[in-house]
Amino acid sequence: MAGSHQQGYLWAVAAGANAALAAISARFFSSLFLKYGLVLFFNATMWGCYVNSLKALSSLQATVTNFAANFLSSGLAGYLLFQESLSYRWFVGAFFIISGVFILSQSNVEKPPRQD
Repeated sequence: MAGSHQQGYLWAVAAGANAALAAISARFFSSLFLKYGLVLFFNATMWGCYVNSLKALSSLQATVTNFAANFLSSGLAGYLLFQESLSYRWFVGAFFIISGVFILSQSNVEKPPRQD
């Protein structure tokens, strides 16, 4: 069970990273065909990863982890790729988000049995 729990978090992080990649591709590429094609691809991939995370985590754990990964990867990409500045408030917020995800991951949120 612990392995599937960890895998759920990996899926949620992948979902957040793909959401960030969709936003990055919308800003990074000038070709409309490439821009919209990549946005659709990364959003479809994000939803697939998110759905997989929901199979191993509670919806709260999956959503919060997805949000945190998206926030962090979007902020760091903005800094590294687009030379956007990150204020101390961003880092304080990132610290609290990461702390919250860590606390949430340590909680024992039981998923109801699946009715397939």
